[in-house]
Amino acid sequence: MIKTAHGELHTPAFFPVATKASIKTLTSQDIKEIGFEGILANTYHLHLRPGEKTIKKMGGLHKFMDFDGVIATDSGGFQVFSLGKGLESGVGKIGQPGSKRSDRYKLNQSKSFVHPVKCREATISQQAKLFNRVKITEEGVYFKSHLDGSSQFLSPEKSIQIQQDLGADIIFAFDECTSPQDTQEYTEKAMERTHRWATRCLQQQELKVKKQSGSKRSDRYKLNQGLFGIIQGGKYKKLRKQSAKFIGSLDFDGFGIGGSFGSSYGDSKKNLFEVLNLTIPLLPQEKPCHLLGIGHLEDLERAIKSGVDLFDCVHPTRVARHGVALTNQGEINISKAKFLTDKSPLDKNCACFVCQNYTKAYLCHLIRVGEITGMRLLTFHNLWFFKQFIDNIRKKVENNKI
Repeated sequence: MIKTAHGELHTPAFFPVATKASIKTLTSQDIKEIGFEGILANTYHLHLRPGEKTIKKMGGLHKFMDFDGVIATDSGGFQVFSLGKGLESGVGKIGQPGSKRSDRYKLNQSKSFVHPVKCREATISQQAKLFNRVKITEEGVYFKSHLDGSSQFLSPEKSIQIQQDLGADIIFAFDECTSPQDTQEYTEKAMERTHRWATRCLQQQELKVKKQSGSKRSDRYKLNQGLFGIIQGGKYKKLRKQSAKFIGSLDFDGFGIGGSFGSSYGDSKKNLFEVLNLTIPLLPQEKPCHLLGIGHLEDLERAIKSGVDLFDCVHPTRVARHGVALTNQGEINISKAKFLTDKSPLDKNCACFVCQNYTKAYLCHLIRVGEITGMRLLTFHNLWFFKQFIDNIRKKVENNKI
């Protein structure tokens, strides 16, 4: 369990992703009804719109979006990766072009494509301009906004300042997320830069403590913000061990397992769990561990067995908006015509209000005609399903069955 200024977070826990201070199609009240104790918002997107200063004037993220639970914010490092290496090669954290997970990010020479940051269509020439203007230096990262092409800059200090203004309960150190296709030489350089940036993030947090109260480093909790360091090293075991030992030796409140896990050859998921089993034992066991950006149902129990406490992932909400429901029988594409006359619920064993009140036929109709209500109902169901799944795993942990 993690104690914060906005309540307790029982672990293992899953954070639905509220990219722009909203779980798409749902309200904060919906999230409370489902039972989630925490959510994760996006530093990069909130910095661009409406801006952290605006949110701070409104009383911080909790008041701004009327959510009184735990809020975590990422550092913006993965969004920089998406605008750079991820955009260049069309890959995500796991897998290469051609795999199911990354197909949506592939370039299509005759049409447009969708990339991880924008999640909407754009021309190849527009994307190329974004990629060509990402510059990573020791000072920080220079890049162009995906909204209007304006010049942007993120450094360890600025990332922490933004997250402090947002008022999140858990914030992350600024890091460089590498591509699965990066060489070991480059991955090592990026990891070492991430280590130096981690130290600067801690120093930035310490400055605010001193500015607010004149107190020592040990009084950082007065900020009501836990700062997590991030383990990097890509798919290289030697680098992962090195990163875990270094970041684990620093005075962070918790740790994130970040970066890419894919391989040009073999089973990418296998690489992921090898990384977890290799790195987590090297970290202080009394502090929580967060697996960043990964949380498919088939990943969760195995990752928890490896020592992961926290997850975040857009998968349950993203697939819902494309007509896919998560059930005990697997994923169902409810937009298929065969469901138009199906009177059964999405999942007869599910207690959510969607399954208790609506048929597959109705949901199929809504998705096929593009009604927002259909996306909302599927999103609610998918997150409810995720919450029950995590709760069941927690019970197994409590009963020593995991």
